Amino acid sequence: QVQLVESGGGLVQAGGSLRLSCAASGRTFSNYLMGWFRQAPGKEREAVASISRSGDSPYYADSVKGRFTISRDNAKNLVYLQMNSLKPEDTAVYYCAAGNGRTGQRLIGPQYWGQGTQVTVSS
Repeated sequence: QVQLVESGGGLVQAGGSLRLSCAASGRTFSNYLMGWFRQAPGKEREAVASISRSGDSPYYADSVKGRFTISRDNAKNLVYLQMNSLKPEDTAVYYCAAGNGRTGQRLIGPQYWGQGTQVTVSS
């Protein structure tokens, strides 16, 4: 089992920044690909960013490329999502996830999920 706990969400104006953190506990953190997903009201959950076990080869959804950066610290069992130039359409609940399934660089079918953290971007 892997337990994931997100933090760092909140309310921010368009153009602002937020940094999400995800703390992992349980099984060896570095064994898993990590990812961030989001779900806006009335929409399906979508992949935002993924990162490999070693911390290289990130994946980003087209909608966040150039604005979001995913990183991980295997020594501290943490994964981050730095979000810059936020837009109202980034408003969603953001979930941290862990697993080993992937297509290309993108994490798919995560085995473990966090509880989510709300990000609201006002216009």
